[in-house]
Amino acid sequence: MLFQFAYVIAGLVLLLWSGDLLVRGVVGLATALKIPALLISLTVVAFGTSAPELIVSVQAVLAGSEGIAIGNIIGSNIANIFLVLGVPALIYPIKTNVIGLRRHGVVMLVASAAFAGAAYVHGAIDTIVGIALILGVVLYVTYLWIHALRSPDADPMLEEVEEHEPDKKVSLKTIGLIFAGLIGMPVGAHLLVSNGSIIASGLGVRDEVIGLTIIAFGTSLPELATVVAAAIRKNSDVAIGSIIGSCTFNIFVVGGAVGLVGTAYFDSAALRLDIPVMLLGAVTLSLYVFTRKTIGKVSGLLMTAVYVGYIYMLAISI
Repeated sequence: MLFQFAYVIAGLVLLLWSGDLLVRGVVGLATALKIPALLISLTVVAFGTSAPELIVSVQAVLAGSEGIAIGNIIGSNIANIFLVLGVPALIYPIKTNVIGLRRHGVVMLVASAAFAGAAYVHGAIDTIVGIALILGVVLYVTYLWIHALRSPDADPMLEEVEEHEPDKKVSLKTIGLIFAGLIGMPVGAHLLVSNGSIIASGLGVRDEVIGLTIIAFGTSLPELATVVAAAIRKNSDVAIGSIIGSCTFNIFVVGGAVGLVGTAYFDSAALRLDIPVMLLGAVTLSLYVFTRKTIGKVSGLLMTAVYVGYIYMLAISI
C-alpha cells in the first residue's frame, strides 16, 4: 500500500502543478487576444480555482468511485474554511469588512443549502441536480458581470487575474503551458482516484474518506500556503474573497459537473457528519462576514480545532 500512497502524492503534485500551468496559459492566451480582464477573471481564474477538484471528481465518477467525488467537494469546503482561514488567523487577524463580501457570502450560503437539499431530500447528485447547480453558477457569473460593469468599486472576486502575469502576445510558452496543463491534470487525477480507491479498499473505509482527507487537504495546500504567507506579511484579509468564491464554485461547478457525467449517491455517514460540518463552516464564515467581525487568534484556534477534531472523527471511524 506504500506504493499507492506514493502514487497518490505524485498525482496530487502533478494535478496542482498542471492546474496552475493551465490557468496561467489560458490567462496569457486570453490577454494576448485582447479579451477583457473582467471576463478573464470571471471565467478562467474563477473556474481555475476549482479545476483540481473538478478534474478529480469527474474522473472519480467516470471510474465508478463516486464517493471520492462527493468527499472531495465536501472536504475541500471544510478545509477551505476551518483550515485555510483558521491557521493564518493564528498568525495575524483576518478582517472581513472587504467591500462587496456580504453578497458573496449570501451566494455561498445558497450554494451550500442547495447541496444539502440534494443530499437530504434527493439523496444524490444526478443529472437534474447537476443542471440546477450549473444554472446556479451561470446566474452567479452573470450577476458578477453585470455588477462589475455597473459599480466602480473593486470586487473581491475579480482581483486574482493580475497574479498570473499574462503575456502581451501569443507565444510558444503560452501554448506550451496550456498543453502541459491539459495533459498533466487528467494524468494526475487518474493517479489520485485509482490509487485512492485501492487505499480505501485496503483500509476498509468508504471512498468518501479519501476525498475528505488526502485529496481535500492536498488541493487546499496551495491556498493555505498563500494565505499563511499573506498573514506573515500582515495582509491575510485579501484571502477571504477567494475562499468564499472557492467554496461557492466547488459546489456549483464541481457538483454540477459530477451530476452531468453520472450519479453520485450520499451515504449515511456523509449525512450524519460530513455535510453538517460543511454547513457549520459556511454558516460560521457567513456570520463573520455579515457582522464584519475580525477572525482573530481565538477564532483561528477554534476553527483549527474544529478541523483537527473532524479529521479525528474520521480517523476513529476507520
